[in-house]
Amino acid sequence: MKESKEAYPFGKLGNPAQRALANAGIETLGQLSKLTQAGFLKLHGVGKASLPIVKAAMAEKGLAFAIKG
Repeated sequence: MKESKEAYPFGKLGNPAQRALANAGIETLGQLSKLTQAGFLKLHGVGKASLPIVKAAMAEKGLAFAIKG
């Protein structure tokens, strides 16, 4: 049975990026929003092509990457 987009919002990402998020324990957009954009890109398996995909998904939910404090 396939999971819904709501249950797993990272389905449009490539497999390496999906594994990187899973290995980091990130399962939701809310959890992802706690990272900075730079922190997201530092995850092994995440590339620049992943950025517009997750930014669009986050924007749909009113979320954004954390701002470096």
